[in-house]
Amino acid sequence: MARSNRPVSRRQAWWLLATALVASLPLTPELPLWLSLAAGITFSWRAALTWRQWHLPPRWLLVLLVIAGTVGVILQYRTTLGRTPGVALLVVFLALKLLELRAARDVVVTALLCYFLVFGQFLFTQTIPTALLAALTVLITTAALLAASDDRPPPQQLLARAGLMLAQALPFMLLLFVLFPRVQGPLWGIPQDRFSAVSGLSDSMSPGSIAQLSQSDAIVFRVKFTGEVPPQSQLYWRGPVMPSFDGRTWRVTQTMGTYRDIPYAGVGAAVDYEVTLEPHGKRWLFALELPATLPPDSALTNDYQPVARQPVRNRMRYTQRAWPRAIAGVNEPSSVLRSALALPRDGNPRTRAVSASWRAQYGDDDAAILAAAENWFNQQLLIYTLNPPLLGSDIVDEFLFDTKRGFCEHFAASFVFALRAAGVPARVVAGYQGGEVNPVDGYLVVRQYDAHAWTEVWIAGRGWVRIDPTAISAPSRINLNLAAAVPAGETLPFLARSDLTWLRELRYRLDAITNGWNQRVLGYNPQRQRDLLADLGLNEPDWRSMTAVLSVLCGAVMLGLTGWILRNRLRVDPALAAWRRFTARLAKRGIAWQPWEGPLAFAERAARQTPIHAEDIRAIAALYVRLRYEPAPQASDLAQFRVKIARFKP
Repeated sequence: MARSNRPVSRRQAWWLLATALVASLPLTPELPLWLSLAAGITFSWRAALTWRQWHLPPRWLLVLLVIAGTVGVILQYRTTLGRTPGVALLVVFLALKLLELRAARDVVVTALLCYFLVFGQFLFTQTIPTALLAALTVLITTAALLAASDDRPPPQQLLARAGLMLAQALPFMLLLFVLFPRVQGPLWGIPQDRFSAVSGLSDSMSPGSIAQLSQSDAIVFRVKFTGEVPPQSQLYWRGPVMPSFDGRTWRVTQTMGTYRDIPYAGVGAAVDYEVTLEPHGKRWLFALELPATLPPDSALTNDYQPVARQPVRNRMRYTQRAWPRAIAGVNEPSSVLRSALALPRDGNPRTRAVSASWRAQYGDDDAAILAAAENWFNQQLLIYTLNPPLLGSDIVDEFLFDTKRGFCEHFAASFVFALRAAGVPARVVAGYQGGEVNPVDGYLVVRQYDAHAWTEVWIAGRGWVRIDPTAISAPSRINLNLAAAVPAGETLPFLARSDLTWLRELRYRLDAITNGWNQRVLGYNPQRQRDLLADLGLNEPDWRSMTAVLSVLCGAVMLGLTGWILRNRLRVDPALAAWRRFTARLAKRGIAWQPWEGPLAFAERAARQTPIHAEDIRAIAALYVRLRYEPAPQASDLAQFRVKIARFKP
């Protein structure tokens, strides 16, 4: 009790202030500005108190500050429950706890608050920098706990001790990571704030909407192919299908799965691959056209869009098979075909006139009308650009006949409109096209700037046929990449630029490291744990067998560490080993060293009993005291100590 009531020293206060800063700074972007400023002022106040050795503020003032901070959090978030409000309260309590450091037990409480804030960092992000910063915070916090019991060693020595303790705990951490039952889902379970905002393709498409995504380098998903990567022109990653059009915006109409099995047939060889999908907040799953299999807990809409049972809120991995060539929708219901012909009653008269001429020329031959539309689009000399001009009410006419500049959504929307006006069923498909293979790990990476829109046209006897109007006017976009298609001088996403070779090489390596972290650490889900345990011979393990295995392995690690510590303790203390040789020689003369006897007291007793060796005994004892108890003994002292003992022969 007396030890826990010992006053907090100046060094201990500095240690805790450094720990609180390291634990709180990474959370600053997630907290409101007023709270970050208040915490910064409180930390500065604590630093001034420590530097000037001023008295701590009275308890009544601290109580008022706690109430004010709690009320501020409640007013900010309208609750104290949840991820962000909970972390905000912890920051308030930690900052104010620094102002009442009176006893050693306050040091322990403050350190525990810092540990909780380290966990709070992972509620927002689980990237490699977050993990490294969390490890640094844990190291400093552990050193602060060591300083709570003894603050005399220099900082580097305390950090070294803390690092050794954490290294000894590393095997237990790995065992718990591998064997402790995994929980499916996010770290935080409060519904209203467990998921952060995500961006990407929407369930609607207007002129310029996909062009906005072209400025983002964010990764959408990664793909690992079983065999060779298909050509760039075949990498159409199917996403939301948009058959509904109101004159300006195309929209998704089907969001629920209809087919549990694939309702069409493939032609030729299939392609096998694995997708690691980043969270995007929607239910759709991206698949290489056309999917031949469906991931677990998913289905296919009636327009062949894979959808999950729940919105994709966490990183998701699933295996897929695709047919680059497939015959789909030959016997399409009339209701689907009617929706693929619907147009607003008015608008875009010039495009309607061209479409009517196709119908008049080719009659009921939809395939000939499709060929005429492709030829006509090719003759318009349309320009693919990331900065399309604004359009008025007749968006199709203005694009095709006036501006002639647009992004993929302009091409797809205008092509579908023209075909529908000619009486040919067609619809817009949004998704991603292409991707970039990382040569370091072999994964194909698809980013937001790969967002794309194309069309599907229904032809009797052939079903739905993919037609990409962008490929007609800007084939380099499909065969190469975005940078090769846009006019010179337009601003490209930083990572899409092809003139920065050194940056691309660096990005490949960093992305491979990040992908490895995602696959092996963050992606260690219940299914992967079951697969690993099955490889180790534990098929369908229950909680009893898991507990037994975990206990045995932890016990084995504990025994191994104990033996290692004991062995190294004796090995790394040469002064004690030499002293024991010295006392053993005296013990043979009847002068035994008692465990409770200090070295100087023992030396005086031995000197009295053997006066002829008194000078040597006192010199050896003085060197031993210097080696064992002085903070920084000299290496020459140890050598001299050993020489004297070797020469001592009573």
